[in-house]
Amino acid sequence: MARAATTTDAFNAVAEPRRRQIVDLLANGERAVGDLVQELALGQPQVSKHLRVLREVGLLTVRDQGRQRLYRLNGLALKPIHDWVSSYERLWSERFELLDDVLDDLTKQQADDSDQ
Repeated sequence: MARAATTTDAFNAVAEPRRRQIVDLLANGERAVGDLVQELALGQPQVSKHLRVLREVGLLTVRDQGRQRLYRLNGLALKPIHDWVSSYERLWSERFELLDDVLDDLTKQQADDSDQ
C-alpha cells in the first residue's frame, strides 16, 4: 500500500520532527511566522513550507494582522491522533500496574530476606 502524501492527513504531517516542534510551539498560543523562525533556528522558507503542510491537513489556521501572518493550532484536527494514542493508554496503564506489583513483590522479598 502506498504511503499517503504528507498533505493528506495529520498523522503523516506530524511524522516530521520539525512540524511536531511547530505544533508544540503553537500549543501555547498563536504565533507569528517570525517568532517560529527564531524559535526553530530555521530559515523562513523552511518554516513556511512546514506551516503550509500543517495548514493543508487542517492542523493550523492562519489570520492576517497587519503585515504579519499569525498561526494557531486547530485542536479539533488533532483528535484522530489523540484518539489513536488514547487507545494505548489502557494498555500502558495495565502494564505499569503489573510492573508495580512485581516491584512490590521484590521489595517484600528483599525485606523478608534481610530479616532472616
